[in-house]
Amino acid sequence: MLGWQDGGRTRQRVLRYGETLGFRVVGERRCPGVWRGGNQVPCAVGAVVGARAVSDRCEECARLDRARSVAADTYADDPRPYRVYLAWFGRGMVKVGITRADRGPARLLEQGAVAFVWLGTGPLMAARRAEELLRAALGVPDRVPYDRKRAVRADLPGPEVRAAELRALRGVAVALPGWPESLERTPGGCAVVDHGEVFSTAGLPPATSVVTELRDGGVVRGVLVAAAGPDLHLRVDGWADPSGSADAPGRPDARGRADAPGRSGPASSGGGPGPGGRRVVVLDGRLMSGWELVRDSGEMEYMGDAAADGAGHGGRSGRGDGGAGAVTVPVRDVSAVQGGLF
Repeated sequence: MLGWQDGGRTRQRVLRYGETLGFRVVGERRCPGVWRGGNQVPCAVGAVVGARAVSDRCEECARLDRARSVAADTYADDPRPYRVYLAWFGRGMVKVGITRADRGPARLLEQGAVAFVWLGTGPLMAARRAEELLRAALGVPDRVPYDRKRAVRADLPGPEVRAAELRALRGVAVALPGWPESLERTPGGCAVVDHGEVFSTAGLPPATSVVTELRDGGVVRGVLVAAAGPDLHLRVDGWADPSGSADAPGRPDARGRADAPGRSGPASSGGGPGPGGRRVVVLDGRLMSGWELVRDSGEMEYMGDAAADGAGHGGRSGRGDGGAGAVTVPVRDVSAVQGGLF
């Protein structure tokens, strides 16, 4: 799902796999402000925000946002119930976390969790204590870097394997002594929820590049083949670097020719092109927030302050041949990340 501000209105669009997504970046990236009571309060100074930052807020608005935040441990008296979960991202890549009960699985979708299981529900501080208990006892973290998630997303085992790994960990978790008394264990055995179909991970080709920042005048255009959390996986038919400079943006040529593999910088290609010079470029939707984006030869309408929320996608569409792709913003090769993991 993409959401954006257009003339003071909040608009949304469901993303569909096989559909061409294309936009051009305009102007500077500016802080949109903070949310208070369900309303967005604009940044007082309209501060310019760094293009590479995954957060779209300026320092002052970020401070205001953290002033009453469960994640920042500044809202410990939140009376609402919280749920404890185990989330699976790849073989041996499991994290423990908590989320507000009334949000359902939204937090898991936002993180790009391929599968997950609920463990228990209770007051915030009880959920926090259970989270710490599980981190220590199971040896699992409470965060998994996005680079690690991306590196394994095209090489995931089937749903049965990931469900078995979660069930085994859950069995150990619920048998641990020291669970907070006020935390009620989730009844009904071990119901593993799988997001593989939602994210379209089956048969996903490996990513070759990751967008590092957007720039004024830059273009991103490709066919959406998968989306997990904020990450949009776009099939780009190929681009060429006309200047030969590692600092030049990549542009498609008439033959769909691609750059030489293995370089870093805007025209980097990672593991090299697939059939017909195709590549898969990952765009972190959080980098889109704060920019003015306009349609570029694709299906996207005008967008103001845009961001991908990862909370759901609209299945598949037959519109998968919208012409050559284009990426004229800086990217980096992901082969070094994958090589470092295995």
